[in-house]
Amino acid sequence: KICCIGAGYVGGPTMSVIADKCPNLEIKVVDINQKKINAWNSKDLKFLPVFEPGLEDIIKRVRDKNLFFSTDIDFAIKEADIIFISVNTPIKTSGIGAGEASDLKWVEASARRIASCAKGHTIVVEKSTLPVRTAEVIKNILYSSVNNSPDNSSFSVLSNPEFLAEGTAIKDLENPDRVLIGGDDSSSIEKLKEIYLNWVPTEKILTANLWSSELSKLTANAFLAQRVSSINSISAICEATGGNVREVADAVGLDHRVGKLFLSPGPGFGGSCFKKDILNLVYLCKQFNLPEVANYWKQVIILNDWQKKRIYKNIVKSLFGNLSDKKIVILGFAFKANTNDTRESPAIQISLDLLDENANLVFHDPKVSQEQIKEVIISAQKDKKKDESFINKKLFFAKDIYKAVEDSDALILITDWEEYVNLNWQKISKLMRKPSWVFDTRAILNSQNIRNEGINMWQVGEGNFE
Repeated sequence: KICCIGAGYVGGPTMSVIADKCPNLEIKVVDINQKKINAWNSKDLKFLPVFEPGLEDIIKRVRDKNLFFSTDIDFAIKEADIIFISVNTPIKTSGIGAGEASDLKWVEASARRIASCAKGHTIVVEKSTLPVRTAEVIKNILYSSVNNSPDNSSFSVLSNPEFLAEGTAIKDLENPDRVLIGGDDSSSIEKLKEIYLNWVPTEKILTANLWSSELSKLTANAFLAQRVSSINSISAICEATGGNVREVADAVGLDHRVGKLFLSPGPGFGGSCFKKDILNLVYLCKQFNLPEVANYWKQVIILNDWQKKRIYKNIVKSLFGNLSDKKIVILGFAFKANTNDTRESPAIQISLDLLDENANLVFHDPKVSQEQIKEVIISAQKDKKKDESFINKKLFFAKDIYKAVEDSDALILITDWEEYVNLNWQKISKLMRKPSWVFDTRAILNSQNIRNEGINMWQVGEGNFE
C-alpha cells in the first residue's frame, strides 16, 4: 500500500501512472485541501486540478479501483508501506534565507505526521524538489519518534526526485530518461525499484547516495534554465545585429555536443521549479562559502528577469510611449503550452508592468480559467498596494480570440499554444485599431504574413537589418 502526501502537479500524475502500471498496488493520494481532492474526484474530468495530455484517460482507468484521493491523511499513513512526500516547497518570503531558501514547513509537517501515525516499518520517499540534505531533517524527525514509539515503528528514507516537464508529464512518467533512487538502505531501494521495474528497463534505474540524488534534481533544472537564459541572451544580440535567433539555434542545436532541446527563445522560463531550484542552489553555495558559484547561477535568473522587462519596454516604446487605456490582448497565461500551471509564468510580470502603464488587458488561454488569471494577478499586485477595484476595471477575458482583438492596439503572444500559430491575420488586421502591433515573444508566428496584412510586427530574436 502506497500513500502520497500532496495532490498537486507532481503527486497526482505520478501516482496515477504508478497505479496504471501496477494494478496490484493500492495507492492513496492525500491532501489537506478539500477543494483539490474534490476536483480529483470530480465525475467531470474537465475539472481535474491538473491538466496534462493523457492524464484523463489514466484517471478513468484507475480511479476508485486502485487509486484513491482523500483528505484522511492519518489513516492513509497508518496503512502505508511506502509514503511519498510530494508537498509544496515555496521560497521563503521572510526570515533567514528569504528570497532564496526553500520553505520546508510542509515537508516538516508531513514528517511529523508520519512519525505520529505510521505503523511497523515504513519507507519514506522524498518526491518534492528539495534542497540538498533535506533528508537529514526528515530522518531526524522520524528517527527521534522511534525512540518514543510504543508500537515498534521504524523508517527508511529515500530520495526519488521527479524529472517531469509539464505538458509532457505523462509521457515522461511512462517512458522516463532515468529513474533516480538515492539512499543508504539497500533493502528499501530494492523495494522501490521493484515498483518501477513494472514498466521501466532496469538500465534506466540509477541509484546514488541521498545527497547526490537531491543535488541531481537541482542541477538538472539549473542546466535547463541556463540554456533558456543563454538562448534569450542571443535573441537580444540577433535583434541588435540583424541575425535570426531561430536560425542560430538550429545551427547550434545540430552540434551533437549541444543538442537542440531548450534552445527556443521566449519571454523567459516559468513554472514551479526552475527559479526556485536555482535560488536554492545559490543559497546552498553561499552557505558553503562558494560566492563565485552563487553569483554564476544567480546571473541565470537576472537574465531571465531582464528578458521580461526587455519585452515590456519594447511594447511601450512601439506604442508611442503611452499605453493609458489602450487595449492590449494577451494570448496565453500558462507558463508554457499544454499545462494550466501559471506559477512564475512570464505573463504575470509582463501583465503587471502593462497595468502600471494603465493599459486595459484582455486575456485568452485555452486551459487557464478567468478566475485563475484574476486570482494570480490580484495576488501578485498586493505588493504594489493597488486597489482591487482598479484591477477589476482593467482586466477583461475572452473565449473567442477574434472577439478579443476588436479595437485592440496590440496583441502579445506569450504562451506557445499550437492554436495561436494559424490565426487568420487578415481578419485580425481588420478588427484591430490602426496602427496595430503584434508582439511574438515565442518566435512561432510567420512574421512576413502578419506584416503583409498591414500589422506592425516585433518577434523575439528577429533582427530587421537588410
